[in-house]
Amino acid sequence: MPENQHIEYKQKLTPELEKEVVAFLNSREGGVIYMGIDKQGNAVGINDVDQEQLVIKDRLKNNIVPSCLGLFDLVSDWKDDKEIIKIIVAGGYEKPYYVKKYGLSEKGVFMRIGSASEPMTARQIETLFSKRIRHSIGNIQSPKQDLKFEQLYIYYQSLDKMLNEQFARNLELQTEDGKYNYVAYLMNDVNAISVKVARYHGLDRVDLVESNEYGYESLVKATKHVLEKLNLENRTSTKITSKEREEKRLWNAIALREAIINAFVHNDYTREIAPKFELFDDRIEITSYGSLPSGLSKEEFFEGFSIPRNKELMRIFKDLDLVEQLGSGIPRILQAYPRDCFHFSENFLRLVFPASEKPTPQVTPQVTPQVTPQVQDLLSVMSGVHSRLELQSSLQLLDRENFRVNYLQPAIAAEYIALTIPDKPTSSKQQYYLTNKGKRFINS
Repeated sequence: MPENQHIEYKQKLTPELEKEVVAFLNSREGGVIYMGIDKQGNAVGINDVDQEQLVIKDRLKNNIVPSCLGLFDLVSDWKDDKEIIKIIVAGGYEKPYYVKKYGLSEKGVFMRIGSASEPMTARQIETLFSKRIRHSIGNIQSPKQDLKFEQLYIYYQSLDKMLNEQFARNLELQTEDGKYNYVAYLMNDVNAISVKVARYHGLDRVDLVESNEYGYESLVKATKHVLEKLNLENRTSTKITSKEREEKRLWNAIALREAIINAFVHNDYTREIAPKFELFDDRIEITSYGSLPSGLSKEEFFEGFSIPRNKELMRIFKDLDLVEQLGSGIPRILQAYPRDCFHFSENFLRLVFPASEKPTPQVTPQVTPQVTPQVQDLLSVMSGVHSRLELQSSLQLLDRENFRVNYLQPAIAAEYIALTIPDKPTSSKQQYYLTNKGKRFINS
């Protein structure tokens, strides 16, 4: 079959590949690019198909804007006993697509006319841009379809919320054609998203002393792991002077939690990049991929206006009480830290929270785990084995998250309380009891 509106032949990988893919993305039906076939339709083959596919995927993922992740597929095939590659490209959702290095210009935006990829005029580009439908991970097909959601079920059940047979549709985990989307991929039990929490000695990234990975699991579970880890890191610093004893946590707990949640919910996952968390001697840095959403100014951002980058994630996190209210996170952070803690770049948003002031040389610092009044109250109502609801009821606490963060979690971290099912911390049958250390503290 000769080249036409939907078929392109390429003898080898050339610098024009992105141009051809952009033209198909900007069409309604997409098309197929055959690598290893010359312009006359004769097979010449590809020497190293696997390596060539890796190069193609990397180029398309990084050189085309908006992201075309999920809109193309690479398939190895045979023609005349020679191995070739088929690049199957779908029509995109967020036209106009363009070659990143040239931007939204006649050099960067193309459309398919007959068997050629022709540059769009400025008027055509403006027309398409005005009709653009904001792309989201809800429109990107999951790289695999055999997904499991046991972790998500557990988190919903722990809040007495049930997921029925229609949960995938209700939570917008499917594309329009019924396939699992990238939101589903992030929410399923196993994925390829790695979330790193790193600690460095000193003020730079030279001396890495601790590295933790919380990814490869449901994004909700990864979020909770990071929240727990950084809550433990947010220790209370005690300064004892000749006049008084001062206690202060390294970072404002409310602002830190909001920053962590925002990093997960508003991260741009279309490049398979996860947020990262880095601890230094004098600060914590929280970095998410994707700067301000299109159409949102910095002033509007700081005033609490919100354009959710991932509305589907926002909905799930709100269901699970991880997010309280749309647009409330930034104002909460600004109550504790100034605007210059936010650092915007073309592709990233980074929050830098300085650690609380270090003591002067005349002050003797003591940084030790503190038994807070909340933990003491919790230990005082424990006599045997208790469920979470029983403990909350005894303490007359209605807010589950407040109980978990300020009472239960610190008591477990201090080894005053243990779990009856330690290998399944989120089990709906989970109960808690005093350890010997906890009993000694109560009796002291």
